[in-house]
Order: sequence, then structure tokens, then C-alpha cells
Amino acid sequence: MNVQFKIWRGDANSGAFQEYNAECSEGMVVLDAVHQIQRTQANDLACRWNCKAGKCGSCSAEVNGMPKLMCMARLSDLPIEKPITIEPIKAFPILKDLVTDLSWNFSVKKRIRPFKPRPPDAPDGTWRMQQADIDRVQEFRKCIECFLC
Repeated sequence: MNVQFKIWRGDANSGAFQEYNAECSEGMVVLDAVHQIQRTQANDLACRWNCKAGKCGSCSAEVNGMPKLMCMARLSDLPIEKPITIEPIKAFPILKDLVTDLSWNFSVKKRIRPFKPRPPDAPDGTWRMQQADIDRVQEFRKCIECFLC
């Protein structure tokens, strides 16, 4: 099926949406379509990606106005009767096309103090934790630093 896309093209100073058509098939994700557009129509389209498995967060973008990982956004879940818009995440300065400057996030991360465990609670040198505390911490361990939040 032929799907129409409107992709943001430009830099920090100026830009606009450009329209592209891509031949999409069952099982494709937005990143597959972007790669097809790069390969066939816009070889200078800048986008960031790495794992293509929802593990690294590199392909973060706004798809139809919602923050998503392009590698996890299935085309079958999107309304294709009108153009699918793809633009850089609004929270960060644009470098080029879909690529944003994330350097602020990494500089802030360096200022976070390393974890230093408290002294053990038990005489055997171990710590006691409530299950509710473990559950709360587990949510943060799932972070892939996609910066969509």
C-alpha cells in the first residue's frame, strides 16, 4: 500500500514539512518507511537510529504529534487515510531534520551523584527492603534514555 508522509526538514533556523510517499507492507514500522524514503527519495534526510528494537531510544520522534520510538510505532496502528507526520521531539533544539541536540541531558546526567548504599541493616551485613520499594525502583531501571518522557 502507498502511504503518504509529511516529514520535517530543516535546521534550528528554518524548516518545513515535505511530503513523501512510501510503499509500505504489513509489519512495517515508521523507521522502516523513513529508511525507504532516505533510500529512494531523500538521501540527505537526517534521522538518528541504532538498535531498531526499542532498546536504545535513538529514534525518538513525534509521530502524528505524539512522542514515539520510530522503531516501535507500527504503521498498522496509525491512521493512513491522511499523511503521517514525523517531526523532531519538540523539547530539544533541532540540529537537522529529525535529529535533535541531546547534549543537555548528558551533561545533567554527569552531575548526578553515584549511588552510595547505606550501612547494612541486618547483623549478617544485608539490607532489608519492602516489596513496594523494590517495585518503585524497578520502573527506573527500565529507562532506555529515549527522552520521550
